Amino acid sequence: MQRRRFPDLDRTWPAGLGRRLGAMLYDTLVVIALWVVLGFVAVALNGGEANETPFFHSLLFVASFAFFAFSWMRGGMTLGMQAWRLRIQTPEGISITLTQALLRFLAGLASWAALGLGYWWILFDAEKRSWSDIASGTRVVVLPKK
Repeated sequence: MQRRRFPDLDRTWPAGLGRRLGAMLYDTLVVIALWVVLGFVAVALNGGEANETPFFHSLLFVASFAFFAFSWMRGGMTLGMQAWRLRIQTPEGISITLTQALLRFLAGLASWAALGLGYWWILFDAEKRSWSDIASGTRVVVLPKK
């Protein structure tokens, strides 16, 4: 996937905690819908029985990462981020790489595992960066209204 340089870099600003949490709520609904669809398929393939295998749980994890990575690398935003006018980019205003997406995803999981501390960090960081931003060398910015 070709990396792209985003326009309007001088008209963006760092995203705060409230907007990020709003986008996360929307994206959580999308991920749940994805899991439900995969669950229906898994039950159908398993003769109508629930599938609780490690393989199925791994599939849910990989599918979740694929949703975020594809969205972040393609246009810098997920569906929830579009609704809240947020974009992930490098400090230079370029779309992120697969490695950066993986680091963001894993650091995001660690942030939630630490009772959200990685996101509360935004309130204390001068550049409004979360642990995901710091770990992946990326930024979440607010886009201007069109």
